[in-house]
Amino acid sequence: MMPVYRADLHVHTVLSPCGDLDMSPSAVVEQAAGKGIHILGITDHNSTRHGPLISQLAEKYGILVLFGAEVTTREETHCLAFFETNESRIQFQEYLDRHLPDIPNNPRLFGYQVVVDAQGNILDEEPRLLISALDQTLEQVEQMVHGLGGLFIPAHIDRPSYSLISQLGFVPPGLAVDALEVSAHGTVQELVTRFPYLEGTTFVRGSDAHHPDQIGQHATRMQLEDLSFREIALALQGAPGRGIMVEPLMEGQ
Repeated sequence: MMPVYRADLHVHTVLSPCGDLDMSPSAVVEQAAGKGIHILGITDHNSTRHGPLISQLAEKYGILVLFGAEVTTREETHCLAFFETNESRIQFQEYLDRHLPDIPNNPRLFGYQVVVDAQGNILDEEPRLLISALDQTLEQVEQMVHGLGGLFIPAHIDRPSYSLISQLGFVPPGLAVDALEVSAHGTVQELVTRFPYLEGTTFVRGSDAHHPDQIGQHATRMQLEDLSFREIALALQGAPGRGIMVEPLMEGQ
């Protein structure tokens, strides 16, 4: 029997304008460790820049960090993208920088967008509004992610805004996804009942944490041969011996 790991694949940091100012890389890692998270997906809006530092900080806890972003497509659909190497992350960051519109952020309205070091010192501030939609379609983003060997997971598809279903009304049958994310306000069974064509799809759930105490509130259990990006990809593909299980919602959630 392969070991089971607990994954939270949807976590923001202080770099996201909606992220709490307490969501520093150090705080994120410490909270994840305290919540029993083994796999941590860092998904700031349209930016991957905190991934390397968080990966470095997480090493002492044995946590695998996936370099990621929550991308907003031209259709205003949110999608999670994850990469195995820093090289592929850098290439994707260059892609994001090319296609993010030049709309300035207003910190008073949307929040600060800062890159910080391990001690929480501000190193840089992103001047463009990161929650803006790229000038790239859903299919173009998917092709870019997979072209770099990444994983592509449309986010919180059952939400009433910024989701595949809210924006398009359905999950496009030809879209190459590695999984679909169900939100904290629904269940896989509810989704499959509403949309029977999703039967057999791989689902995950993350916390979509914007505050430290939200990390790990919602998670996915992964049965893997070892703690690696390759094993996660195999599990999402349904490879023999691996497994993916969305943790059930707790009472009151």
